[in-house]
Amino acid sequence: MDSSTGNKAATKKKKKPFLGGFLAKLRKRHIIETLAAFIAGGWLLVEVVERLFVGHYKFPEDSIDLTVVSVIGALLATLVWRWFGGTERRPGNIKVEILLAPLIILVALAIDLNLVFQIIGIPGKTLLIGVVSSILGIAWIIFKSLQWAAQPPGKREVAFSLSKLAEIKPDKSIVVLPFADFSPQKDQEYFCDGMTEEIITDLCQVHSLRVISRNSAMTFKGTQKTTGTIGQELNVRYVLEGSVRKAGNDLRITAQLIDSKTDTHIWAEKYVGNLDDIFDLQERLARRIVEALKASLTSEENRRLAARPISDFRAYDAWLRAKKEVWAFTKDGFDRAYQLVNHALDIVGENALLYAGLGWFHALSYDFGISHDQETLSSGERYAGRALELDPALGFAHYAMGYVRYKQGDFVAAIREARRALEQDRSPDVLWMLGFVLAEIGRIADARRFADEAVAADPLNEFSGFASGAVEFFDGRFEEAATRFRDYLIKVTPGQPILVWWLAQALAYAGRIDEAKLNFEQVAKTEAVPLSDLSALFYQALEGNRSRVQELLASNATLREAAKTDEWFPNFIAACLVQVGDNDGALEWLERAITRGFSNHRFLSEHSRFLAPLRGDPRFWALMERARKTQQTFVV
Repeated sequence: MDSSTGNKAATKKKKKPFLGGFLAKLRKRHIIETLAAFIAGGWLLVEVVERLFVGHYKFPEDSIDLTVVSVIGALLATLVWRWFGGTERRPGNIKVEILLAPLIILVALAIDLNLVFQIIGIPGKTLLIGVVSSILGIAWIIFKSLQWAAQPPGKREVAFSLSKLAEIKPDKSIVVLPFADFSPQKDQEYFCDGMTEEIITDLCQVHSLRVISRNSAMTFKGTQKTTGTIGQELNVRYVLEGSVRKAGNDLRITAQLIDSKTDTHIWAEKYVGNLDDIFDLQERLARRIVEALKASLTSEENRRLAARPISDFRAYDAWLRAKKEVWAFTKDGFDRAYQLVNHALDIVGENALLYAGLGWFHALSYDFGISHDQETLSSGERYAGRALELDPALGFAHYAMGYVRYKQGDFVAAIREARRALEQDRSPDVLWMLGFVLAEIGRIADARRFADEAVAADPLNEFSGFASGAVEFFDGRFEEAATRFRDYLIKVTPGQPILVWWLAQALAYAGRIDEAKLNFEQVAKTEAVPLSDLSALFYQALEGNRSRVQELLASNATLREAAKTDEWFPNFIAACLVQVGDNDGALEWLERAITRGFSNHRFLSEHSRFLAPLRGDPRFWALMERARKTQQTFVV
């Protein structure tokens, strides 16, 4: 059984009995609690009206009917809202609850108005009230239908699926599969992977092409899947396969371009030379692909394809090895990467690409907790700054600096640098980072646009999926966020701690506490610090264990330090503290989050169920005003 078959088998769910499934939906959407609350509250309200207002103060008996109709109308509207609002996947763009709930309220108001007229002695208005209500109801349905139909496709709420990566299916789309190592010693894997990445980078310079990014392309390394299957999974027209044979100083590259729709070869070519010719060979191959896809080159794109960011093959070889080491995400791997890049700098002298690489490595190391100290971030800023001095037009250098600024809490500068990076190269790494950061500051429409583009360019990268889910999370659409995180966990990276952690949060915010606790428990057992510590903290908070939450927070210096240098971790801790009744502590951490740049005040004041107890505190609203003013400073 291949991995894809195994995944499919693992994801099949046993069908629940109808009654069991129905009861599960009732619990999930809080229908039973709503019914109980309305029955108890409604009965009490009717008793008060009947005994106090009618019995004692001699109100008309129709007042009882007025009360009953109002309670039933409110109950039905609430049940409709909870039932249809809890639907995870909607057909088309129809929000049934937004159509039906106002109509139910309108009917209840019409009946109430008729009763009021009877009470005050104005007869004969039933027909008029009915006609007016019908007109208003029809007008509401027409208005909402036209409004939804007029929304651009990118803003419609459609079910997320990895099989529908982009609404447009251009012919100018390609994936470059990992080059095979045909070298005699089979020891050139890093070189083949580097060759693959460099060709992808070259093609990404051509903005009229849609090029699948490195992360997604590398998932097909050694695959037995057909080009037709790969093209369908990635929603691309063309697939490039190739191999590299490196023996001593001799180099041979073979490549074939395949139309995935028809599974036919467009061309197959061989490029022969030596290591000194590597850059010329890569450029010739990239231009051949551009020519075959009939993509037009601007003068700037033509210049970039001809550029030689690293002139010496030995330095280039060290750069490829360094990137290979970084992808391992270990401290030893980062240390070796630094040594390799410094060795390359010794060979070629100051170089913008190599300095940008060092800047990016340091920011990445800081963000993932490999080296969580301010000197790491300062080094990243210094290297990225030097890269920009040497080549202000290098997109990778702007991305490295943007990443550093983001981790420094300077979101304005981070967004500015990311935009400049995209002007040169629409890298999925920049796209998903922008999607996440913009969602954190409440610019949801812009965030969704960038996250969707990241998914289209790099559909099998967990960080694209993470950003896509995070946008929905920060928009308060927790069920949809959970669906997206789960989709990537099933189809792309099973057990990936960062996705499991975000899935746990989405489930918790959606009110699915038992499921959230299971996922937090799973991450708590991993070595993914600080996510494991944060997961243990939230688990205890969901259990209502105040002493344990305070103990974990007080005893874990690493967790506290990590939270002080991040914009979301303090929000996470604030939510934990509110659940155990420590509102003062929660407000302190919330202030840290806003100081670090988190300014999505709508998420905090409207969407976060865990911060609800703070909304009666004037200090909370003072923080929301700070966040709102911060948000106004961003221009995207």
